[in-house]
Amino acid sequence: ALALAPFLLIAAQPDLGTALVLLPVLGAVMFAAGAPAGALWKLAGAGVLALGAVLALLLAPPALGWDEARHEALLERCGISAYQKNRVMVFLRRDADPLNAGWNKAQSQIAVGSGRMWGKGFQQGTQNILGFLPRTVAPNDFIFSVIAEEKGFAGALAVLGLMAVIIGGGLRAALAASDRIGRLLSVGVTALIFSHVFVNIAMTIGLLPITGLPLPLLSYGGTFMLVAMSGLGIVQSVYIRGERN
Repeated sequence: ALALAPFLLIAAQPDLGTALVLLPVLGAVMFAAGAPAGALWKLAGAGVLALGAVLALLLAPPALGWDEARHEALLERCGISAYQKNRVMVFLRRDADPLNAGWNKAQSQIAVGSGRMWGKGFQQGTQNILGFLPRTVAPNDFIFSVIAEEKGFAGALAVLGLMAVIIGGGLRAALAASDRIGRLLSVGVTALIFSHVFVNIAMTIGLLPITGLPLPLLSYGGTFMLVAMSGLGIVQSVYIRGERN
């Protein structure tokens, strides 16, 4: 109930991607708070069923021969915009709208793959420098693609390693917390960072639909950078107090 209010407010922006990040954060905090595992599995199962229903809504009507206008009207009544539909369809079908909705995904995958082991060198990535990966998104949502192209698999692995250090530090702070609220705060912030890292990198390599989630501490931008650094500051405070006690 507490998570529902911010979820609905963020989704109404509209920013469904950021709203959905609250779900794994909520699950992690509930687990750390001692919620029964059976209840959490039931919630996860309900989420999978809901996802299946959305996919059926997106895929079934066209397969049944519905015209596009009728399908769009149905989606609108269910609160799914044409923009969100295109994002999912591009993810499910590689050849769907490659010059429009699927452009960023295709160019991101080319950038990641073309970096190979050691990359093309600093500011030598053609997808980024020549603008194939649009410069409106390259510094923020697709910064991992730029790093992978310029620094290769080695650079991408270094980014993953550094993120793992931050996430591991958050879990260590949770274990060292001297009180319950400190433990839950550390788990929540760590889950938030992990969710952003997982979703951002997965979308750049084509494992998840494209969404506007930044890569923590690397993506250009102000709001989430402040949120991430404030959250990490809270985790550090929890750890310091836990060590003193």
